[in-house]
Amino acid sequence: MSWDVVLFNSAQKISSIEEADESMFIETDFCEVLDTCFAAGDRDFSTVNKEYSIEYYKDDERVSNKMVSLYGENALYELVIVAKKHGWQIFDTSLNAMIDLEYPANNGYENFQHYLKKINDL
Repeated sequence: MSWDVVLFNSAQKISSIEEADESMFIETDFCEVLDTCFAAGDRDFSTVNKEYSIEYYKDDERVSNKMVSLYGENALYELVIVAKKHGWQIFDTSLNAMIDLEYPANNGYENFQHYLKKINDL
């Protein structure tokens, strides 16, 4: 099961998704940056590395946010490096919270695994 996160490029520091001001979002070519950083090529979506993968569908135009599916713990840490470099913010859809880019382990993979366990136990 993938761990889905949303990338945002916003002039506003987003503390909670409910407080996000969409007028502050900056349209960005997330795919171009991700393709460059991860040498993804021209596939419909991009998969990276043997230890983890980062998958996303290509957009035809610049967008204000981008859904990305992560597989493997290191996927988050690699994505955080790119997000910090480009001033992006990351929303964790499973925890319904913004990821702290300075301390991604606070929201990170272990919490995602707990979330999956709760779903699987239903």
